[in-house]
Amino acid sequence: MQIRDRIKELRRVRAADLRPHPLNWRTHPAAQQDALRGVLAEIGYADALLVRELEDGALQLVDGHLRAETTPDATVPVLVLDVSAEEAKQILLTHDPVAALAGVDSDRLTELLADTPFESEHVTALVDGLARDAAAAEQLLDSAGERPEVAIPESFQVVVQCDDEDAQRDVYERMTQEGYTCRVLTL
Repeated sequence: MQIRDRIKELRRVRAADLRPHPLNWRTHPAAQQDALRGVLAEIGYADALLVRELEDGALQLVDGHLRAETTPDATVPVLVLDVSAEEAKQILLTHDPVAALAGVDSDRLTELLADTPFESEHVTALVDGLARDAAAAEQLLDSAGERPEVAIPESFQVVVQCDDEDAQRDVYERMTQEGYTCRVLTL
């Protein structure tokens, strides 16, 4: 597989100068905003925003809208991508969801959580939520293995194909008169 490098350059620009993508579908609840402010306060920028250059030279966000909104006066790192408007929409649709598909190594997460304190109560709440979610997922997987086998009783059925609704009604009536439990299906 040939994989293209779509990054043209790294720039540092004022966040307020970045244009939001008009189709950004991600929303940012208060808890996420608070957690991001906490991470930025304790760590700072450790990741670049993704942008594409428009025909007029302006930079349009593809990823990083909340970071740009949170620190409008900051000079932020941006990766300028060599992508079309259509490709930018593809990235907008897939960038976060692909990352969200990652699984959890519970042992490593537990170790990381135990050894990594944060000053921000919002970031602490975020990582505590990770621990709770991981524990709940592990418990669910453990309990799935303990479920008793469900016994499905034998059932013997006959499906009769009829030429039309009248023939279906005739077969149904004959079979119910003979004592069979019947259902009428139209497929």
